[in-house]
Amino acid sequence: MDTTRKTETTAPGRTLVERVRDALRGQIVAGTYPPGSRLPSEAQLTRDFEVSRTVIREAVASLRADGLVAPRQGAGVFVLDPPAPVDLPFQNIDFVRLSSMIELLELRTAVEGEAAALAAQRRSPAQEEKIIGALREVTRAARAGEPTMEADFALHLAIAEASNNPRFGDFLSMIGSNMIPRRALTDSPAEPAPPEYLDRIATEHEAIVNAVLDGDEEAAREAMRSHLKGSQARYRALLRAGTATQ
Repeated sequence: MDTTRKTETTAPGRTLVERVRDALRGQIVAGTYPPGSRLPSEAQLTRDFEVSRTVIREAVASLRADGLVAPRQGAGVFVLDPPAPVDLPFQNIDFVRLSSMIELLELRTAVEGEAAALAAQRRSPAQEEKIIGALREVTRAARAGEPTMEADFALHLAIAEASNNPRFGDFLSMIGSNMIPRRALTDSPAEPAPPEYLDRIATEHEAIVNAVLDGDEEAAREAMRSHLKGSQARYRALLRAGTATQ
């Protein structure tokens, strides 16, 4: 009897290889085959799943590609220890520590300075409009006494996107709005920042935006770097003072 063909017709939407692979994966995860143990022979798996040897070989190859099993010459296929989890970028930053925020600001200075320079070269009229709108929203929130962190982040993201290199926007989005220092460090992120602080930031933002809109690559790069280096200096002063309050 052609058991392979019979199984194919009873599993619409899933291939035989997928069925066998997923079944074996489930058995490995459940501990039926713990790390260090040997999988049943190819002949035994063929009988158990009622499929051809080719299907078994492809299913095992898929598990091998996922790092779940490995063959040993002359001994069979053995289950491996679970792979160690891989830390994603920027997931280990402690945002409540000033030192971590300063480290992130140093990185942002390098990345966003170049993003601003490219935005000055490559921005489109629609992107200019978005940048202007984001700057106006920061100004509006500040004048209304509202928190400005989200609007601040939106402005930096709009400039990064105007570089027309999607990796810059991806970088900022991956970090999220906690990249704005005050949001990351204050105990009350909803509390408005002091007016003098907001005035200084507004001046720095306007310099960046004007340089981008003027198409001045070097001025845009320098304005962004100056803005972020200013933030570094402010938070280094807090670190020296031994306090994270403003």
